[in-house]
Amino acid sequence: MKPFTTHTGKIAVLNRANVDTDQIIPKQFLKRIEKTGYGRFAFFDWRYLPDGSDNPEFELNQEKSKGASILLAGENFGCGSSREHAPWALSDYGFQVILAPSYADIFHQNCLKNGLLPITLDQSVLDVIREKANAEGYELKIDLEEQKLTDSDNLSESFAVDPYWKDMLLYGKDEIDLTLNYNEKIQKFEESRAAFL
Repeated sequence: MKPFTTHTGKIAVLNRANVDTDQIIPKQFLKRIEKTGYGRFAFFDWRYLPDGSDNPEFELNQEKSKGASILLAGENFGCGSSREHAPWALSDYGFQVILAPSYADIFHQNCLKNGLLPITLDQSVLDVIREKANAEGYELKIDLEEQKLTDSDNLSESFAVDPYWKDMLLYGKDEIDLTLNYNEKIQKFEESRAAFL
């Protein structure tokens, strides 16, 4: 994975609570075996009209959300199934950070395992960011090392992140990389076993 240190980006606001993974990436698009290519299907049922054109009522289709790399979502984001395709779809769509008051546990873990940073913030802070996100050119800077998000208008807010996942994201590691760190010990163990085992 690509290391995540800092990120500065525009914010798209999804004003909905309890967004489930079937809305993030509907089941009919889960046939791919690669992690890429899901972005065009993200939020498919909300994003497109029956004739295939963009739904102008959907928040992420509005001009102020175009090019956003930070998603501000409602509570219990990513509920429903455990499909890992949901963070794949969000990443492929272009998001690198999600801000929400709460997440479904499995979705939260799947985000971290796939290099997408889910940040939990108090609703009062999210309300301030939501208001500011309407301003032309507004961006947030996320500093994972310092665990802080800031803007050019004196907003400065700390956020919590599990130290294990912070390290994994900062160094761009996944669980396979972590296992390979023990390769020498694994080799010694294998060599200590009888050949027929």
